[in-house]
Amino acid sequence: MAWAVYARQSVEKKNSISIESQIAFCQKTAGQELSVYRDRGYSGKNTQRPDFQRLLNDIQAGKIEKLYVYRLDRFSRSVADFGKLWETLRAHGVEFVSINENFDTSTPMGRAMLHIIMVFAQLERETTAERVRDNYHRRASLGAWPGGPAPYGFTLGRCTDGQGHAVPTLLIEPDKSEIVRRVFEAYAEEGATLGSVAKMLNQEGIPGPKRSTWDNVSLSRLLHTPCYVRADEQVRLHYQALGANICSAPEDFDGVHGVQLVGKRDRSAKKYTDVKEHNVSVLNSEGFIPSELWLRCQDKLQRNTQIGNNGKGKHTWLSGLLKCASCGYALKIAHKESRQRYLQCSGKYNLTKCDAVIRADLNALEAETAIQIQTMLNETPEETLEEKHEDRYANRLDELDRRADRLLDAFSESPDMSSAYLQRALARIEKERQQLLESRKRDSRRPILPHKLVFEALSFEEKKLVAAQFIRRIEVGDDTAQVIWNI
Repeated sequence: MAWAVYARQSVEKKNSISIESQIAFCQKTAGQELSVYRDRGYSGKNTQRPDFQRLLNDIQAGKIEKLYVYRLDRFSRSVADFGKLWETLRAHGVEFVSINENFDTSTPMGRAMLHIIMVFAQLERETTAERVRDNYHRRASLGAWPGGPAPYGFTLGRCTDGQGHAVPTLLIEPDKSEIVRRVFEAYAEEGATLGSVAKMLNQEGIPGPKRSTWDNVSLSRLLHTPCYVRADEQVRLHYQALGANICSAPEDFDGVHGVQLVGKRDRSAKKYTDVKEHNVSVLNSEGFIPSELWLRCQDKLQRNTQIGNNGKGKHTWLSGLLKCASCGYALKIAHKESRQRYLQCSGKYNLTKCDAVIRADLNALEAETAIQIQTMLNETPEETLEEKHEDRYANRLDELDRRADRLLDAFSESPDMSSAYLQRALARIEKERQQLLESRKRDSRRPILPHKLVFEALSFEEKKLVAAQFIRRIEVGDDTAQVIWNI
């Protein structure tokens, strides 16, 4: 491995040290010839420099043992960038020397200086993130689109605020907004489901927001989006009853403009419906879905909330983990009654959009996966694996009580909330309570895992539990399968 020098000069100035002088000083300090990397006419504000990138490639290839620079700002002017670069150097065992600052990571003082720089790099990252977050929330509170891509049916644009400043807004795309309107109207029909609406759109060849097909997830996300609704007082009361923070004045809910919901979403259960402590503000852009239609769809979506999957996954303990390598949709079991079981892509048979032919033998896949899981179990330190049957539902049941209280408070404060709306909302809460109680009862009967695990000796349900802990997903192709592990 070689010792190297990196030199950079953006422009030639009278008081700026030349690249040749930088190299000469570094070679004198090193006491030997150095492999030279130089960038002339490039700023140190970013890392997109030709020889700098060549240097990084050689470092990652293990060709560099020690790196010299004349001064730190020749290497990088950004503390945050230098922090990332140092992680690369350290990962490949490269010592770093800056001769002007007497900075050498092979010495205790040099390493101490490095830690100080890393502290400032972290401070810079956190300060930048805080500024971005504050700006995002401020834009949202003023009704402007806070950032990110426009929702399906809109395009990004600009409008002028009361002070003459240009601020982001959403502009309606006529073609796509008609599709959004069809989605809401179709889903609101009696007997319609997310699956039936998705099938309708796919049969008509209408592409989805991010892929060529529609599915339950993309439809649910669209139907929950509040920027489409012409938000009036009933929409305000809807979010107030759900525990959201209403940031706009009541008179701003004028039945013309949409609203936006800002807050950190939980990636687990109730991803869309739990909006407690989220901020709701009226947008500066108009909606196009009537509030009555939008609220009818929200009622239906809340009734569809699933708690538990009691009837799923009876044919393989890998259920829920098997995905099509071609389209990413879940795989289902074919030939369930025969000794040899095969897999089918739900994207192909339910949405008629995937051309993948899955020939992988599920029996062979289970056998090979079981062997790999057992190998990892054998390497796992012995510890008690008893599952504690804690009452994990207590907080969620308490939250239902609080939601009902907030709903009653909203009803008492607003003469515009109808008693029929109140009764429907309370009925949904009671139904969700009963589902939670049933789920808690089922959980109390879940099996307790033994102290030492022999995978083949486990029951079907125990195998599912262990597999879910070790495996993120299994991508199955024509006659191949790749296991993506959680470890």
